[in-house]
Amino acid sequence: MSKKIDLDLLDEGGSVYASERKVYPRDVAGTLNRLRVAAVFWLLGMYYVFPWLKWDGHQAVLFDLPARKFHVFGLTFWPQDFTFLAMLLIILALVLFFVTALLGRVWCGYACPQTVWTEVFLWMERWTEGDRAKRMKLDAGPWTREKLLRKGSKHALWLVFALWTGFTFVGFFTPIVDLGARLWPFDWNGWEIFWVLFYALATWGNAGFLREQVCKYMCPYARFQGAMFDRDTLIIAYDPMRGEPRGPRKRTLKDVFTRARGLLDVATAYDYVFRATRHPSAADNRLQAAGTIMLANVDAEARPLPKFASEELGDCIDCTICVQVCPTGIDIRNGLQYECIACGACIDACNDVMDKMGYARGLIRYTTQNAIDGGQTRVARPRIVVYTVLLVALVAAWAWGVTTRSSLIVDVLRDRNALYRSAADGSIENGYTLKLVNKVGAARAFRVEVASKTPGIALRELDQPIRAEAEEVLSLPVVLTAPASVKGRQDVVFIVRSEDGAVSETVDSTFFGPL
Repeated sequence: MSKKIDLDLLDEGGSVYASERKVYPRDVAGTLNRLRVAAVFWLLGMYYVFPWLKWDGHQAVLFDLPARKFHVFGLTFWPQDFTFLAMLLIILALVLFFVTALLGRVWCGYACPQTVWTEVFLWMERWTEGDRAKRMKLDAGPWTREKLLRKGSKHALWLVFALWTGFTFVGFFTPIVDLGARLWPFDWNGWEIFWVLFYALATWGNAGFLREQVCKYMCPYARFQGAMFDRDTLIIAYDPMRGEPRGPRKRTLKDVFTRARGLLDVATAYDYVFRATRHPSAADNRLQAAGTIMLANVDAEARPLPKFASEELGDCIDCTICVQVCPTGIDIRNGLQYECIACGACIDACNDVMDKMGYARGLIRYTTQNAIDGGQTRVARPRIVVYTVLLVALVAAWAWGVTTRSSLIVDVLRDRNALYRSAADGSIENGYTLKLVNKVGAARAFRVEVASKTPGIALRELDQPIRAEAEEVLSLPVVLTAPASVKGRQDVVFIVRSEDGAVSETVDSTFFGPL
């Protein structure tokens, strides 16, 4: 290797911190934007409304950690149901992989909490500070009374919304009605105060200040998504064969299909894109679009683009609106970049420009790399088939397990203080603790029996039936007796049945006598 690698030593004044310019996303209208707004209302609606709903006498969604019970729309998960929660997390992870392999980063663009809350914070910023140009002018200007009022109003709205978010978050773990009732007079405990403020601060910081930097530097998903992408994965892409060479023109110039210029060949089109990244236009320079460009030979020398005649131009008019609307501040025309969250804002913006120019839509669109290069897109490919089979199997197993699980939990613990004890009448006694959990939302009565192949082992008198209230956990002392002739270790079985015969559970245990 003959090429020298330049090093910048920190001792000589270098810095590992790269300052980020602030991104001012331009407002955009269109089909995908309406879909994104609908997703925001739907997802935030679930977040803020679910804790207030009642279901079977409980809060619809409540993660009751002190009682070690999770209530989710009529389903109650106990510590013994941890396997179902673990399986659910595996299913959700597999769904994310499946959706990514098939539809790209639609999770990031439409459903990620960072995207959803940032969108709401941007709405409040636009309401208080104005559109993109006004916000940039306001930040660049000196501090005046108007600037203080606008900035103060924005942060006041952010603070109220963030505190409401933190309050709702804690309301998933503490009954939210009780939490609200203790707001005045103020009677929250220390942990409730901490988590409300912590989550509010996290929301305020992530959605108000960090924004796209969370996606670019903090979220690992953007980094490993490449392992789940292939050339048939749905991505947002610019069509360089149609759009290049880019440049301004008169509105009377028709699109490449009407004026019979047609599409460029793939090599020429990507050469123009690469050279445009190395020698950006004046409009591109003003925007200073940032992004990690996925093009080959990024270190190669590139000649500046020549001046093209109007008839040679592609359909991209180099208006840069696709860059202005991007929430991460990248230029999608430079190719696939890990900063792209697939929100579709650039598609709506470009379609609007194409409509005004009288050109066909789709210069920037949801597509696949194979389709862009003129090939066929395959949906049913091996990884999609494998993901589908695994998902169907896991979801079916999870649903079967949840619907058929027992509504009664029984556990038997031996007395640890002594293996056995001798009674006054000469019989042998063993002590146990019977743990009984009634998992249903109604009181039930149970009877306890003991079975053993060894004659004489019996249950000492126990007040039966045993009544367990709704979702009650009972801990009962139980004593087994046997004649003195019973020696050594003997197997016993505890049988617990509901009086209506609907459910029964058996637990194996042991009885010890003298050796």
